[in-house]
Amino acid sequence: MRKMKCMALPLVALALLSLFLIADAAGAPPKPRLQWHHYRNSCRYAEVYVRHEVELFWKKDKSIAPKLARLVYSDCFVHGCDASILLDEGANPEKKALQNQGLGGFTLIDKIKTVLDSRCPGVVSCADILQLAARDALKLAGAPGYPVFTGRRDGMKSDAASVDLPSPSITWQQALSYFQSKGLDVLDMTTLLGAHSMGKTHCRYVVDRLYNYNGSGKPDPSMNDTLLNTLRNLCPPRKKGEHDPSVYLDPESGPHYSFSESYYKRILRHEAVLEIDQQLLYGNDTVQITEEFAAGFEDFRRAFAESMYKMGNIDVLTGNQGEIRQNCRYTNKAKSK
Repeated sequence: MRKMKCMALPLVALALLSLFLIADAAGAPPKPRLQWHHYRNSCRYAEVYVRHEVELFWKKDKSIAPKLARLVYSDCFVHGCDASILLDEGANPEKKALQNQGLGGFTLIDKIKTVLDSRCPGVVSCADILQLAARDALKLAGAPGYPVFTGRRDGMKSDAASVDLPSPSITWQQALSYFQSKGLDVLDMTTLLGAHSMGKTHCRYVVDRLYNYNGSGKPDPSMNDTLLNTLRNLCPPRKKGEHDPSVYLDPESGPHYSFSESYYKRILRHEAVLEIDQQLLYGNDTVQITEEFAAGFEDFRRAFAESMYKMGNIDVLTGNQGEIRQNCRYTNKAKSK
């Protein structure tokens, strides 16, 4: 398991950069050519504008933090961090995939893009806007600040058929295999799932644990009885076509949408809402990490900063790849028609 040291933000950035240089010197494949403050000459105050718009939005709707975190996950784990999740283009873009139902935050991204292009037309990519906005919203919710290197370019395609995001009703081994396929490790997985300390999920992702766990006709025996009764009241059996209610992933955070270590404490008490979250109790490494984060919020925050940084660098487009979209919902070719 990675060792985590307490560092100030600038030192974190320098430490991560030094890791890249060491890897390159060892003959590893070259890393994406992202830069610290990529827009310092072309749009000097880009990150300030993003932060300002996020702060204005967050004051009205604190749910924007988990919404943007989920957008980053849905974007980066399919084709890489290229803002393909934002596209409305085509008959069936990624955002229409079953796994992406309920996504939000698009309006804020559109607003930020409009503000930036009024000051620096055609300079800042939608992919960078998403990463910066998510970082700033999460920080407002209580997460750590972390370095977002910029210079991403926007992708040109989006197809729901390419979305392979896994169900939340899987084992920790299956989840780890998926994260490893994206270049992340067990610490990254256990850490990033901690974003479930905020936000909501639909009852359809929980009902199997409440009524028919693994086809047994009984509830998940690992679930705390009090939580089971609470969720059954919120998520009664429903027929096809009936309303699908939503429940908080972490009732202790609830409508405050606050980032905290309570997620890990709930896992230890068998009070996780999603099965994948409760599954962290059953792996040797995942349970050790869970115990450490439940006991030390700062350890969780430092690990979260590093793992979010890593996720934001998955298969990015740089240089002459992709484009800088004029509208985050459409490629430039489609917009010009």
